[in-house]
Amino acid sequence: MPRYFSIVTLIALIVVASPTATVAQDVVVFEGALIYPVSSPPVENGALVIEDGKIRAVGPRPSIRYPRNATVIDVSGKVIMPGLVDTHSHLGGVQGGDASAALHPEVRTLDAINVRAKSMNRARAGGITTLNVMSGSGHLMSGQTTYLKSRKVGTIEEALFCDEVLGEVCGGMKMANGTNSLRSNDAFPGTRARSAALARKLLVEAQDYRAKIERAGDDESKRPDRDLRLEVLLEVLDGRRIVQFHTHRHDDILTAIRLSQEFGFRIVLHHVSEAWKVADEIAAAGVPCSVIQIDSPGGKLEAAELSFETGAYLERAGADVAYHTDDYVTDSRLFLRSAALGVRGGMSREKALESVTLAGARMLGLADRVGSLEPGKDADVIVLSGDPLSVYTHVVQTWIDGTKVFDRSDEEDRKFAVGGYDVYTEPFMFDHGDVAGECGN
Repeated sequence: MPRYFSIVTLIALIVVASPTATVAQDVVVFEGALIYPVSSPPVENGALVIEDGKIRAVGPRPSIRYPRNATVIDVSGKVIMPGLVDTHSHLGGVQGGDASAALHPEVRTLDAINVRAKSMNRARAGGITTLNVMSGSGHLMSGQTTYLKSRKVGTIEEALFCDEVLGEVCGGMKMANGTNSLRSNDAFPGTRARSAALARKLLVEAQDYRAKIERAGDDESKRPDRDLRLEVLLEVLDGRRIVQFHTHRHDDILTAIRLSQEFGFRIVLHHVSEAWKVADEIAAAGVPCSVIQIDSPGGKLEAAELSFETGAYLERAGADVAYHTDDYVTDSRLFLRSAALGVRGGMSREKALESVTLAGARMLGLADRVGSLEPGKDADVIVLSGDPLSVYTHVVQTWIDGTKVFDRSDEEDRKFAVGGYDVYTEPFMFDHGDVAGECGN
């Protein structure tokens, strides 16, 4: 390399060449769009101010003062809303426990997520900025889920919501009941009654483990040996790690609720195909539901009575409702369609928009950072071509922390928005999380 290349020049070349480098503009203002803050009424001819990756102001354009150094983007005729929150995804080739046991609470999905997998582009193309990535439902407890942003990054650490992988809670706990986790393997329960019994047994062990630690006090010689399985379950019992519970049939739903009440852990019910049968019981228990929408027949027998009206039943009963993709089951690029189908089934428009944003954020314990357009929250924003609930609407742009991560007008991004699954084929790996490597919905 010629000697006249300066250090500054070299640094600039490295930044430009890096596939994961992203540079957030200090101050960006979107003006002229119809804005759905979700936490407050829609704003016609609105303005949204982003500074240093955070939302600084949102409101009618005439009332918002722009900073002098702002980059102003005219989005007249477009719609702006918060980045979407997917409470249940399998993107990134994620894997969980093996067949040696039915319960693997010590397994961490963050040790198995490939953030460079092409499948992550589906989330960005679909406007999904926050993901709860979890392993499959083929276990009663398949391990710790991971809360992450769909940033363009090189390592999992750069995508996480937590600052430290060790010592912090970076996700929830995946549990399941029903058909998937019964299995015929001797290590698995085989019946619904034994499924509940095995889960209760392990949770009682965790309670005993905590009692031993408390009795030991400051005497290290009396403390029990470290047990990764029970250690993480203490986070569940203390309410610091939310249980994300796969369940379909109405009786399985009530079993999951009973477990949460017996042991006092926080729970989100996932899929809940027959929630419409026990909506009042779910609401009375104060348990939120993350619902799946499937618009074609097939799948497992226990999901045979899944209904587009489930969201409406739960809304009327007073339960918190979100939707999820379970990607591949629903393609992440079509996530907004779930909310639209909810409206078709009787949900209010307001709750439907909340179901793919703020409600999901609440279910992950992240509502203080994402899910709505409010000053101080992360600048996760999507620009839409039209009504969020119209099948003719496209995600035009996706922004995370004030950085644009998807632009439909860009040729490379566009192929991930409109292409078939061949565009997601990995040249040197098989993305197990994108197919049937784990039991899905």
